[in-house]
Amino acid sequence: MDFVWFGWSCLFLVFWGVVYASLRIENRREMREMSGWTALLAFTEPVFVPTYWNPPSLFDLAQRTGFDIESFIFCFSIGGLAVALYEKVFPVIHEPIPGAQSGLRRWIPVLVVLTAPAVFAVLDITLQFNPIYSAFIALTGAGVVMLALRPDLFHKMVLSGLLFLAVYFVYFLTLLLAAPGYVEQVWNIHALSGITVGGIPLEELLFAASFGFCWSGIYEFVFRRRIKRLDKASSF
Repeated sequence: MDFVWFGWSCLFLVFWGVVYASLRIENRREMREMSGWTALLAFTEPVFVPTYWNPPSLFDLAQRTGFDIESFIFCFSIGGLAVALYEKVFPVIHEPIPGAQSGLRRWIPVLVVLTAPAVFAVLDITLQFNPIYSAFIALTGAGVVMLALRPDLFHKMVLSGLLFLAVYFVYFLTLLLAAPGYVEQVWNIHALSGITVGGIPLEELLFAASFGFCWSGIYEFVFRRRIKRLDKASSF
């Protein structure tokens, strides 16, 4: 069981590479940048270990420090996939939104994105429920605010949430098949709802849906880009 978390995170990285290789060059840049930013979320791992789960990790890092190498691989992978799955299924190009913004308005998108970690921190400090629920609320809330300000991103964000949820569901099934009993040993089931879908904790699926929903629109939201769908003939 010591290398399950490492192998599972690397599997997602392999899938990341397959999707990356199949994208247009412009979309690859977005995928790389979002993966790089999302890798920083691995620094939140001590909040979840052992409250949410306690996976055996390389060099026992998770148990000794709360951090582990696997979390950086995992976060890097999901960050890029959350934005790229939609653009793989529906090829798009990005266009700058006309009209420069200045002063405070220029920083509004950044401030909105920062509400997610801020809300997560406040909920985790003030409330007594498991941090995975704080993450779900923070991601969903930030996504809703983004849509209120940029309704043109509705199609991408909603479908990305569903696409990432579907991919994550299949991805999680590989863990159940490769390591029977791993969920019961590693996840803190008693601190969760106890509801599973096909053996997958409901909380994992809530996280996947909210993460795909929120994260998929951040690039366009922060850098004031709009997406334009391409027909199949022009997408190669």
